[in-house]
Amino acid sequence: MAAPQLFFIGLGNMGRGMVKNLVEKGKLDKPILLHNRTKQVAVDLGNKLGAGKTQVVDSIAEGVAQADIIFCILSSDKVVEATINTILESDVTGKLVIECSTIHPDTTERIGELVLAAGGEFVASPVFGAPNMADAGGLIGVLCGPASSVEKAKPYYTGVMARTIIDLSDQPYRKAPTLKLIGNTFMLGMIEQLAEAHVLAETSGLGTENLHKFIENMLPGPYASYSTRMLSGDYHKREYPLFAVDLARKDAGHAMALAQAAGTRLPMIEVADAHLVKVKEIRGELGDIAAIYGAVRVEAGLKFENE
Repeated sequence: MAAPQLFFIGLGNMGRGMVKNLVEKGKLDKPILLHNRTKQVAVDLGNKLGAGKTQVVDSIAEGVAQADIIFCILSSDKVVEATINTILESDVTGKLVIECSTIHPDTTERIGELVLAAGGEFVASPVFGAPNMADAGGLIGVLCGPASSVEKAKPYYTGVMARTIIDLSDQPYRKAPTLKLIGNTFMLGMIEQLAEAHVLAETSGLGTENLHKFIENMLPGPYASYSTRMLSGDYHKREYPLFAVDLARKDAGHAMALAQAAGTRLPMIEVADAHLVKVKEIRGELGDIAAIYGAVRVEAGLKFENE
């Protein structure tokens, strides 16, 4: 039996890392089809990965016609819905769509039902991790949908794109993005907490380096990594954001809407989102989620930049 033909739509920071690991560890016998809104991004990735490993297609329709499994990881609900509608202009009978974007649960339910109604299969699969984790194959994949469809997706996760999965087989599609959005509040809350703590360390006279030593020893991993990004000035020196302010606000907005619908609140996320608004005012689209540190600094009467 021939191996499935993979088609990957969306080559942002996360998508490029995922494709890299599919090529290097996926045991594929066909080039991965690639499509990105900016074609040159796909061309550059293909050149980086080597001849014969990928094939850039000019349109989504061209890719869908050849594909058995279609991965999507895109920036917003609006873009995801438009892309799914374009996919469904072609015959998707028997094809599996694996949707990896961070979107609202209502959006996931809606597009999942559309794919099923068109004769395709659908797995909701948001992923946890930063771009460097995607590049290293260290993501955590959430797989939600009919068990038979999830089984088709699994070979491309643990040991390939991901270090492990959270299996939500046979559960409603909306549970995957709900988990993803709640999970992302941990990251946003962590960044808010770090920003506030470092500003207090500076203004109280303790010193940020002393606090950083505590973080490195007590909270290694993401806490230490983001602490380093703040203290090194990476949050304002980057040419391009690692996690853009608009995407962070989209995730925060979805999480707060979920909380409101459930009759509760996320006060820490409300505070963090207000700081993201300030980041956008100061840095525009170049604003990074870690620049919450700069916004908290400004509130305390310090310069946005820590230099």
